[in-house]
This record gives sequence, structure tokens and C-alpha cells, in this order.
Amino acid sequence: MIFSVWAPHAKSVDLLLEERRIPLTPAARGYWQADVSAHAGQDYKYSLDGAAGLPDPRSRWQPAGVHGASRVLGALVPDTQMPVRGSFRAVPLNEAIIYELHVGTFTPEGTYAGAQEKLPHLCDLGVTHVELMPLASFPGQRGWGYDGVDLFAPFPGYGTPAELAAFVRACHAAGLAVLLDVVYNHLGPDGNYLGSYGPYFTDRYKTGWGAAINYDGPHSDEVRRFVIDNALMWLKDYEFDGLRLDAVHAIFSFEAVHVLQELSNAVRDLGRELGRHLVLIAESDLNDPRLVHSAARGGYGLDAQWSDDFHHAMHRYFTGETDGYYADFQGLRDVAAALRDGYVYQGQHSVHRGRRHGRPPEGVEPYQLVVSAQNHDQIGNRAQGERLSSLLEMEGLKAVAALTLLSPFVPLLFQGEEWGASTPFLYFTDHEEELGRLVAEGRSKEFSAFRWQGAVPNPQELSTFERSKLDWSELSQPRHAELFEWYRRLIRLKKDRPDLPRESRADAPGPKVNFDAAAQWLTFVHNGVLLVLNWNDRAERVPMPDGEWNLVMRSDSGQALLVDQALQVDAMPARTTFIYIGG
Repeated sequence: MIFSVWAPHAKSVDLLLEERRIPLTPAARGYWQADVSAHAGQDYKYSLDGAAGLPDPRSRWQPAGVHGASRVLGALVPDTQMPVRGSFRAVPLNEAIIYELHVGTFTPEGTYAGAQEKLPHLCDLGVTHVELMPLASFPGQRGWGYDGVDLFAPFPGYGTPAELAAFVRACHAAGLAVLLDVVYNHLGPDGNYLGSYGPYFTDRYKTGWGAAINYDGPHSDEVRRFVIDNALMWLKDYEFDGLRLDAVHAIFSFEAVHVLQELSNAVRDLGRELGRHLVLIAESDLNDPRLVHSAARGGYGLDAQWSDDFHHAMHRYFTGETDGYYADFQGLRDVAAALRDGYVYQGQHSVHRGRRHGRPPEGVEPYQLVVSAQNHDQIGNRAQGERLSSLLEMEGLKAVAALTLLSPFVPLLFQGEEWGASTPFLYFTDHEEELGRLVAEGRSKEFSAFRWQGAVPNPQELSTFERSKLDWSELSQPRHAELFEWYRRLIRLKKDRPDLPRESRADAPGPKVNFDAAAQWLTFVHNGVLLVLNWNDRAERVPMPDGEWNLVMRSDSGQALLVDQALQVDAMPARTTFIYIGG
């Protein structure tokens, strides 16, 4: 077996394998290598210049945690259990409905096996893609995963690498694609040994979470190779169908070919090699269409990006919150803009930022924007981790769900949203004592721009994590069951009328939005579906768009079953949402 590690500044590198110290031989571009007899299950470390052993930067398995030994990993799937590849094909993004989950809090067990038991629920709901929050090994026994340090090694608290591979295969067998959230803008501080091996980081740029990764300085070719190899590993070895790239606005790359473009090219090549369509979805705070523009148009060639403006406009309108970044959003007009364009800010001045923000989304297709009313960031980065179910009544939850799921964009749901889960999703960690104290203090300061009530739960306390676990028994309660049925019916309606692919949309009308900010009503037409919202405190006569429209859902109809035509009314009741399809 070939052991290889990049350590360009080391004078010697030894492999520590059980009781043996084996010198590695220098190779090209700063690598050290040796062909050593080893078998799956053996533990090892590397020693640089005679120092104490460190985990392998490319370790595939860290069963003893981020400070422990690396372990040689065997086959993820035994040959006798290898599925016949080709029977599963992920639906394209224009038909996608994404469900984001955190493995540790999705089920009481907090494991891949536990999550696998809930796949029938996701199939019944009707989503098409499962998106896992980050899995790269991080310190301690619990966390969100955005402080991962062993990018190639799945967090051992959720199960073994083979159990992760089994989960992905089970999703595919159920007809679900699987996406993975990866973090390539920084690494966590605890257990981060990359800097000991080589110039993985740079002090020329700063991120809000730690040292920036060296994507464009000396030795950056091998740093880029490290990150791109990591992305390809998840897609090839574990058979993920795509990656969500965390906070790409904090990826600093100023060479002629941006690292995101290089990553996009590599993933596209892998997809051709495997005969699979693999996707890259970026989280970005820039409202910049270049992320999804092709390289020929000066872009990076990613498949889609998150649109935070959609969330912020919806949240501001329905909750009335105006603190922090919600100060930039004004009401129903911004909801209409979000439904029409995805971006609200297209170059106008942002009060919150104190500068202009964004640019027009020219050349951006609707399926290249992922939108949500709730996600891990917007819930977990609140002081109390409140979901919308704690901030809105049933009529508000149904309205937000309808606007999100029937928008022309790719909708994303967060675990438990579909039944209005009452459990919070808090920020939780398990750092060593001093780092944990600093994190807790930083969280309190971070919320200074918001007037949220109550003390910030200590991320380090086990109870903070335990409170964040979903309570699946809620699904049997009438209120939660009613909301779940509303979501299920909306998803079925959306899937019956998928967005048109690019080659079919030349003559297709875009979304049509009409609203009256004073009367608080809005109508929205897309793909033969009409959504009518009356958010006034009194009944309103809402002008209907031209055409014949058949009422199929209304938010005040109990269990949200398809409604009888006799229920149609001349004036919409206060705070209701009606859904029609073209006759």
C-alpha cells in the first residue's frame, strides 16, 4: 500500500505504523511516499522532522477523534453487496425539492442508521433530494460540522464510513438523491493539523471563522488539489449526487482560474466518467450571478446558488422582525420581488451593509436558485433557535410554505419544518474548555444587532444539543398532522407541474406577480398554478388574473385535502392562502 503525504517544508517524514517507524522518501512537488505492507484496520500517524505523530491530512477514518490516530480504511461496500449502478438517476434541479437534515438531531439515535429508518417519511412527503449538513470529522461528540478538520474522514459519532455509504445507497433505492454540505472556506481550530504539514492557510485574507485557505499563493496548486480531491471523493466513493459549498464568498481566489471554476470543471469531468449528473450548489452572500454563469460568460459554472434574499423578504413580511439584516427588507413589495427574481438586492443601497449590494440576476434560470423559508443558518443562528412554528400561527406557516414550494425556484425544507416541529434548532458544540468559553462569548456578542429576548443557551451544554433533536411523536398530533398534509399536497402539486427545462422555456411565460401593499394581497402565477394570498386582517376581493382557475387548496380547509368547488368565495377571508390550477 502506498502511503503519501504532502509536507513541502519538512526535512524528514516518518510513518508511524503500530510499533514501526518507517522513513518516507521525498517525491515530486513536496510529497513524501513509501510502499508499505498494511491492511484495513491498522492505525497510523506521520512524524515530521522527528516530532510527535500527527493524523494524516487525507485520513479516511478517525475513529478515535480528530486528535487520534488515522486508520487504514477498507472497502466501503463489500464486492458481494455492490449494487448495479445505473438504476438510479437524480431528478434534474428544475424538478428538485431539497430536504436539509442534521444527522445528529434528525432522529433520537443521531446516526446514519437512524436517519435511514426515516426515509419512508421523506418519500411520503415527496422530496427528491436529501442534503446532509457537514460530515467532515470535527472535535468532540456533537456539533453542526462547520468546524471540521479532517475533510476526508466522516465524523465517527454518526457511524462508520461503510454505514454512511449504506445510507446513500438506501436513499438511492428509495428514489432520493443525496447532497452533502462541504466547507472549503476555513477549517475549525481544534484538531486542525494542516498548518503543521504545509502552507494550507494564508494570512493575506481573513474569514469570520478562522484562517483563510491558501488558494492563490505559493504552493496553492497542491492546496487546490487537496480540496478538489476531497470533493471528488465524496461524489465517487460515497456516491453523493452533489455538494453544497458553504459560504463561497469567503473563498479567496484571485488567480486567472478561480478555484470554484477549477472545482466545477473537475466535477463535470467526473460526472462524464461515471455517467452521472453531479451538481454543485453554492451558498453565497453576494447576489452574484457569475457563480452560475458558464466560464465562456466569465462565470464559475456552478449549477445553482442559495438566495438568502428570498428567506429574508419572507421572514420580514410574515414575522415583522426588522432587526439586523431584516432592516433591509420592507414588506410585500420585496416578497413580490423575491418571487419574481430571486434576488431582491440587485445593486441598490443596503442599509444593513452601508453600501450597494448585488447585481441583476441576468442569465440566471429559476432552477439555479435555491430558496427556503427555514434552514439551519436562519434558525440556528437565532439566540433561541426558534423555528417559524414558534413565531407564526398556522395560517402564516401555510402561507410561507405555499410561497416557497410553488415559487419558480428550487425549494429547500429544513428537518421538521413539514410538520411545524416545536423543538428548536440551537447552536451546539463540544469544544475543549477554553475554546468553548470563547465560542459561547462570541455567540452572545454576535446577536447584539438583534433584539431577541432571553439568554443565549450555552452551546457547550449537552442539554442544548438534546433540545435540538426532533420529536417525531408530534406527527400524530392534529395540528402537526394538518401542516404535514398541507406540505405533502403542495409538493404533489409542484411535482405534477415541474418547472420547464432551459431548452423548453423560450416561449414560456415567466412568473407573474401582482400585489397591493396597502390591501395586503398578492397573486402569483407560475406553470399553470395560481397562488392568491390575502394577508389583511379583513376579507378582501382580490382581482384574479385572466383565465379559468379551479380552486384546489385553501389554507382554512382543515386537513388541506383537495377542496370542493362549492367552497369558492367572492372575497377571500382574512389571512388565507388559496391555490388554483388553470382550467
